[in-house]
Formats: sequence, structure tokens, C-alpha cells
Amino acid sequence: MMLTLALLLLQVAYVFGCGAPAVKPDANRVVNGEDARPHSWPWQISLQVKHGSRFHHTCGGTLIGPRWVLTAGHCIGPGDVYRVVLGEHDMSQQEGTEQIRDILRIIVHPMWDIDFVADGNDLALLKLDKSPVMNDSVGVACLPEAGEIPVHGAPCYISGWGNLYTHGPMPDKLQQALLPVVEHGVCSRSDWWGINVKSTMICAGGDAVSGCNGDSGGPLNCLGRDGRWYVQGVTSFVSSRVCNEVKKPTVFTRTSAFTDWLSDVMLRY
Repeated sequence: MMLTLALLLLQVAYVFGCGAPAVKPDANRVVNGEDARPHSWPWQISLQVKHGSRFHHTCGGTLIGPRWVLTAGHCIGPGDVYRVVLGEHDMSQQEGTEQIRDILRIIVHPMWDIDFVADGNDLALLKLDKSPVMNDSVGVACLPEAGEIPVHGAPCYISGWGNLYTHGPMPDKLQQALLPVVEHGVCSRSDWWGINVKSTMICAGGDAVSGCNGDSGGPLNCLGRDGRWYVQGVTSFVSSRVCNEVKKPTVFTRTSAFTDWLSDVMLRY
């Protein structure tokens, strides 16, 4: 008999303690992007693509199960070879906490279309070849319940190794930034994102701080009432003009709109 997603998530939470990092994030409502405390987002992974004989960071992602990483559909290119690095913080040095895993299977959402980003469904699940060792540097994020939507202004955090600003450098150390949630009624106004933002998306930020190239696929981390961190969104797109633009919040695929699909894929494969 197939497990329900709720039971599956309860088992993950019980066995692996989802959303409860050993190192507490520096959630002091700092608005500007800053270095994250090392390993305070232990579910954050670096998705790396092979160019020649070397691998390079291309996107973020979130460990949501022992062998499952959630990322964005647009991070996956046909024919490319990828790997996942867990337990990473400073990419300029070997810290001894890194764990590298090959990807056994890539499942991109069937309705994702790279030519129609605003249609949504910008999700992909990556099945790792083997489970990482769960420790203080590697852990799983919690998944929200179906249909759950953080309230307007909720203090969520984006994390990743994306460009520090438009056309700027990529940082060595994992960055985090406070991105307050912008409710759909505001984000879909004509002078904001308008019809480009769907109800299956979630907006956050929209001023001096946003996601940028290289943050794609990474999590929107929101603290739940139970004190655990939930991946409420998967970083999808920002303004094509500049990363940081007023009334153009970072747009995420809303995780809670896809719980059925996530459950189906993780149980089937």
C-alpha cells in the first residue's frame, strides 16, 4: 500500500529531524545579503554541471529526503552531466564537511516549458545515487502541507551562491538574505509582476535584495510555527533587467502547490 505524503513526511521528520539545523541561522532580520553561518542551512546543496573535466556550480537546491533534492526545472539542460555537493559552505576551500553524490535520476515537472517560464511548474526532483550521511552539516528541510501559503510580510530567507548583484561576482561563501513574502494579490498587480505571476508561485522581496543568477533552484526558507524551517519556495526568476528591482520581487515556485506531484515522484521512484 502506498504511503501518503503526510506519512512520508512524518517519517522523514521523525528519522532525520527535518528543518532543525544544529547550527541556528542568523535570522536577525538583516535585509542586505550576508554570509550565512556555516552549515546553518544544512539542506542547501550546490548543483554542479560538468564542463570538460571539471564541475562548476550552476544552481542551488534543497535536500528534502534521504535521497531527494528539489531544484528548479530551468536548472536542468538536456544531455548535461550533474552532481550534487552537500555540506558545502566555502567553495574556495575543502572544509572536510562536503559530501559529493552522483545523480541517479532526474525528473523535471512534465508541464515545465523553458520557453514559457511564466506558465510555472519550474520544478525538478533529483534522486541521488546514495543517501548522504546526516550530520550537523547535512540535513533535510521540511515540506509544507498542501496549499499552505505564508502570510504577507512573513520573514523568509533566500540562500545560495548566486551573483552578489547584477553581473557581479559569485561569492565563495553561502549567502543568505531576508526576503519578506509578498502576497499574490500585491505581486500580481499590473505595476508589479502582473499576469506573469501565477497562483502556483510565491513572491518575496522586491526592493534592495533579491535572488540573482546562480540562486536558481535554491530554497525560500520560512520558519514554521513549530520552530522548524520549511522550503516554501524554489527560486525561479527575477527581473531580466536587474536582479534587485523595486516591485519586482524574486519569484519562487510555491512548493505547497505541488505536494501531490512531489509525493507521486518520490513514491514511484
